[in-house]
Amino acid sequence: MIDDADLIAQDIDSYLEIHQHKTLLRFITCGSVDDGKSTLIGRLLYESHLVFEDQLAALEADSKKVGTQGDELDFALLVDGLSAEREQGITIDVAYRYFSTEKRKFIVADTPGHEQYTRNMVTGASTADVAVILVDARKGVLTQTRRHSYLVALLGIRTVVVAVNKLDTAGYSPDVFAKIESEYREFAAAIGLDDVTAIPLSALHGDNITAPSPNTPWYAGPTLIEFLETVDVEDRSPAGPFRMPVQWVNRPDAGFRGFSGTVVGGTVRPGDRVRVFPAGTESSVARIVTRAGDLGAAATGESVTLTLADEIDVSRGDVLAALDAPPGVADQFEAHVVWMSEREMLPGRPYLLKLGARTMNVTITEPKYKVNVNTLEHVAANTLQLNEIGVCTVALDRPVAFDPYTENRDTGGFVVIDRLTNDTVGAGLLHFALRRSSNVPWQAVDVDKKAHVALKGHRPCVVWFTGLSGAGKSTIANLVERRLHSDGIHTTMLDGDNVRHGLNRDLGFTDADRVENVRRVAEVARLMVEAGLVVLVSFISPFRAERRMARGLVGAGEFCEVFVDTPLPVAESRDAKGLYAKARRGELRNFTGIDSPYEAPEQAELHVDTTTMSSEQAADAVVARLVELGVLR
Repeated sequence: MIDDADLIAQDIDSYLEIHQHKTLLRFITCGSVDDGKSTLIGRLLYESHLVFEDQLAALEADSKKVGTQGDELDFALLVDGLSAEREQGITIDVAYRYFSTEKRKFIVADTPGHEQYTRNMVTGASTADVAVILVDARKGVLTQTRRHSYLVALLGIRTVVVAVNKLDTAGYSPDVFAKIESEYREFAAAIGLDDVTAIPLSALHGDNITAPSPNTPWYAGPTLIEFLETVDVEDRSPAGPFRMPVQWVNRPDAGFRGFSGTVVGGTVRPGDRVRVFPAGTESSVARIVTRAGDLGAAATGESVTLTLADEIDVSRGDVLAALDAPPGVADQFEAHVVWMSEREMLPGRPYLLKLGARTMNVTITEPKYKVNVNTLEHVAANTLQLNEIGVCTVALDRPVAFDPYTENRDTGGFVVIDRLTNDTVGAGLLHFALRRSSNVPWQAVDVDKKAHVALKGHRPCVVWFTGLSGAGKSTIANLVERRLHSDGIHTTMLDGDNVRHGLNRDLGFTDADRVENVRRVAEVARLMVEAGLVVLVSFISPFRAERRMARGLVGAGEFCEVFVDTPLPVAESRDAKGLYAKARRGELRNFTGIDSPYEAPEQAELHVDTTTMSSEQAADAVVARLVELGVLR
């Protein structure tokens, strides 16, 4: 490989001209833990002469201190920057590295091999063109190798290098190499990967990295760097229709209004007719503005500001698209979901979904199936655990513009975010819109909530009692309903135990079932509010997310959360049903307060301390609070 430093020293202008016109290849290294991914990238950086003298000196010192190769350089330390990575000898975070050869520029993502950090591998693969999947010659194809290969195929990477690494430990045996190659190709064919190149390597000793190795005379294929320099990766995005998610409405003064974003598909020129989604309004492009001046065209990957010929409503998160090739618009989809959180996915729980520049509320259904990455069979599942992959229905709270992921990664890929912690807990790939999302409109009714309220003479409201089992929720709710009924208030009561005899009789007490239990009751309560009733809901409802979801289903001022606060020892002392005793003996699993958590409200409308108040006093406090909120006169 040519040392760019010599050309820089001799003729900087020539170097810059050549460098500017080099193509860029993004690739990832992935596979199972300790397959040598970081060592391989470190070797590539070293062989590319991109390790400066001070870095080399630091590498030599670090290799002696924390290296794993004795007196030899430990190239993995060039990439593993976290102290935890160096201590454990594994990659944890995604490490992006840049290097260049005479023919091409590269951005490589070193992704973790440990199963716990599969989510980080998905991050690195989402923008890659090629995947280099390492296989330890001593171990062969492992479960994590299959999982990463499945994710590579799922994320749209079609060109794969199977780097059979550490072949020196197998005596550079051609039989070992051939066996691993055959097994991998069989699996790859089953998941739709047909562009597979197998290369025998020793990243530690540099075999077949940049030059053919004398240790593998039986191998006549390319070296790794030769393959990466010459591989022809089809770029599908520029040929597709124009797409640009709006990231910012650019309004520096009253005379300019532009829409800034990155073109994620196709090409746009002044005069092109475009449509704004999801609204569907039309206009034409007036200018393509950049810091360096106006452009005659903008292609995929360019960040620009577009001005339109007409004054139409365009907001952050909208998508500007070609008029003659529009994206789909829907609020329910089938999608692959890769779960990335150590806390299981809870079907029905409200999460946030980020697609492009738009963030929306989303609920995910129980998986239609999850995928066994070893056998590729579809397995029945109630939820998804860490690193599991399933096909689910995702339902948004508003329509959104999209393309299937196979057509456009940017308008078809999304992430799932926990509403409370803001952690990214999942990633997804949209398949198609569900017909029911557009074929089930709201039916207009003549007798609406306003009419019901006028007839009953009072405002509707959900009074949501939450607390531990035995706290006194149902007792207090019953007293409140008696008083409201005697005052002519139209009420109904939804009690946790009673509802489980009918509507929710099919649900157990796992976290997922508890979420669905509350979701169903919240929907029923919403319908009762539409009918003008005061709905008293007595449920443990242990999770804040579901109580927040219930609140969001009704209008402002129509939800009153009552926290019936009772310490666990006091609740246990009132254990008339014997449930706590069973839970303590292990006869009753997932019991709130014992082996399942309870998340106390942070800002309830009313906090009732049953250690200092009687049930009657608590009921009086609830009624008084409803008067303060304007529900009662």
